[in-house]
Amino acid sequence: MKRAGVLLLGALPVIAAGVYLAVPDDSADGAATASASSSASSSAGARSARDDAKARAEQEREADDALVADLPPGLAAPAKKELAQQLVSSAENSTTKWRTAYGSIEDVGDGDGYTAGIVGFCTGTHDLLMLVERYTEDHPDNGLAQYLPALREVDGSDSHEGLDPGFTAAWRAEAEVPAFREAQEEERDRVYFEPAVRLAKLDGLGTLGQFVYYDAMVFHGPDTDAEGFYGLRERAMAKARTPGEGGSEKAYLETFLDVRKQAMEAKRPGIDTSRVDTAQRRFLAAGNMELATPLVWEMYGDTYRVS
Repeated sequence: MKRAGVLLLGALPVIAAGVYLAVPDDSADGAATASASSSASSSAGARSARDDAKARAEQEREADDALVADLPPGLAAPAKKELAQQLVSSAENSTTKWRTAYGSIEDVGDGDGYTAGIVGFCTGTHDLLMLVERYTEDHPDNGLAQYLPALREVDGSDSHEGLDPGFTAAWRAEAEVPAFREAQEEERDRVYFEPAVRLAKLDGLGTLGQFVYYDAMVFHGPDTDAEGFYGLRERAMAKARTPGEGGSEKAYLETFLDVRKQAMEAKRPGIDTSRVDTAQRRFLAAGNMELATPLVWEMYGDTYRVS
C-alpha cells in the first residue's frame, strides 16, 4: 500500500501536484492526492524508522564488539578451542581426534538425512547444503558440486533422493582435499563456534558457559524456534538471570542445561544425553568454570581424558 502511494505521487507532474494540493478537502481529487501525500509521508516515516533502527543496531553491535574484544579470549584461545573440538567430537564422532572425521558420513536414523564431517553437517538441516554451496563458489569443479540440485531438494527432510548411491563416496573423496577440510572448519566457526562464543561472552559466561552454548548450537542448530539454540536460550533466560543480568553463572547454566535436556528428550525420546549429564554437568558440578585440564568425562559409556 505504501509503495503504491509513493508511486502515485511520483507519477504526478510537479505543477499538477501543487494544484491538487490546493483544492479544498471535499474535492475527490484533493482527497486522493492527500491520501497519496499521506502515504508518501508514512512511507518516508517508515523508511526513517527502519534507518534509525538499523543505525541503532549497528551502534549496539559495535559496542558489543568492543566489549567482547576487551574480554579474555576464553574458549577462543587456541588451546581451549582445540579442547572444545575434542569435546564435541567425542559426542558427534565417538573420538577426541576430530580431524579424523572430515570424511565421516552416515544416516544415523534421526530424521536429518546424512550426517557428515567434523560437526555433523546434515543434508536435512541446511548446514551441509550451505557448506557445499560456499565451497563450490571457490572450487566449482569439486566432486560434490554435481549433487547441489539434489541437496537443495532434500533440504529439510531425511530423503536420500538424488544422493544415492554416489554421494557418500564423493564426500569421502572430497574430504581428502585440503581445501574442503579448511572449508569445513571455516563453516563450523562461522555458523556455530564464533556466534556461540560471542553471545556467551555478552551473557557474562566464562569458558565453560561458552562451551555449553557452542555444543548446544552444534546439536540444536542456530535456529530461533522453540527447539533451536536461540529458543532454548530464551526459555532459560525466562527462568534464570544470566551473569550479565546480575545472576549466578552456575544457576543459569544449570537452568540452561535443564532446558536443553528437555528439548533433546522431546525431539528424540530415549536419546542418550551424555553430552549434558556426564560431561557438561560434571564440569559444572566440579566448579570447573574455565574448563581447566586435566579433564575427564564420559560419553555413551566411554571415558575420555585430556591432560
